[in-house]
Amino acid sequence: MGKHLVLAGGGHAHMVTMANIHALCDLGHRVTVIGPSDYHYYSGMGPGMLGSGYEPDDIRFAIRKNVEEQGGVFIRDSIIGVDPVNRELRLESGETVSYDVVSFNTGSHVNIPVIAGNRERIYTVKPIERLYQARTEIEQLAQKQSVTVAVVGGGPAGAEIAGNAAQLLSRTPFPSKVMLFAGRSLLSRFPQAIQSKSRRLLERNGVSIQEEGHLLAIRDNRLAFDSGHEAAADFILLATGVHPSSFFQEAGLQTGPDGGLLVNRFLQSPEYPEIFGGGDCIYFKDQPLDKVGVYAVRENPVLFHNLKAFLENELLQPFDPGGDYLLIFNLGNSKGVLRKKWFQISGGLAFRVKDWIDRKFMEKFQQS
Repeated sequence: MGKHLVLAGGGHAHMVTMANIHALCDLGHRVTVIGPSDYHYYSGMGPGMLGSGYEPDDIRFAIRKNVEEQGGVFIRDSIIGVDPVNRELRLESGETVSYDVVSFNTGSHVNIPVIAGNRERIYTVKPIERLYQARTEIEQLAQKQSVTVAVVGGGPAGAEIAGNAAQLLSRTPFPSKVMLFAGRSLLSRFPQAIQSKSRRLLERNGVSIQEEGHLLAIRDNRLAFDSGHEAAADFILLATGVHPSSFFQEAGLQTGPDGGLLVNRFLQSPEYPEIFGGGDCIYFKDQPLDKVGVYAVRENPVLFHNLKAFLENELLQPFDPGGDYLLIFNLGNSKGVLRKKWFQISGGLAFRVKDWIDRKFMEKFQQS
């Protein structure tokens, strides 16, 4: 008798599984996908969409259409709880969904500071759709007057958002300003050469990099930092680190130090073998993984194999995170920084490599 597989989230780590829903249905199983939108946006191209280098259709997958065409069921809703004992998911709508096997790819959420007063022009970098709304509103105001955009976050997301915000504003008629508040140091966990190359490109694009400490609060679009520094902006874009959903801990599931679902080498919960996961929402027990899309992409075929194998009572396959990964930042105006082990370049070629890789990835799954 067939089983019920639920894919909790339609993110990067579920792409191969979602492309093969028909194969699981042909084996007699039911497949349900739950997500907050009919589309999934590829985060690697989100900053480029903010900078108007890409349009929404360029960077998104039609999840509902893909799922339903293959015989699966799509539920547009958000997961707010899991009951691993009774094998149920609790949804924001109040509904519950039962499962025999579940795989989580619910992503991560931006850490939010204390916000008081006006919130209308404050945006987080996730969900990615928010970046298109930010782009539209920034463009509209920048056609009428000078605009100041503050980007908060000293990691890759902050750097990419700042560079692409500068690209967006460079095409408007009034002189505008982008300030990147990069904590105490821009890209602090990366080699000095990457920091220097990124800083140079951002400053050349007109980004003012400020290392004023950590953001404490925002009141009426005025930012306050732990150094005592304050600044005002017309728009604020938050890229201040991410965390997985809290419902894993609330359900009493084993989690890593970041609150992500703890998974073993099979991408499987050690205590509940019918629970799997991938992407930003998991904590890989064997070694901590950076919150970068490359690991979700690498997890794809293993996660599909193991979900199918578990449904069919077959052997699971271990996940090997692999060695060093290709790192490329899109820093706006068709310029980027690329690193692979000892090899590093910056400029137009780095961006073109990233653009080619991203477009090929999108082409593969948009047509599946």
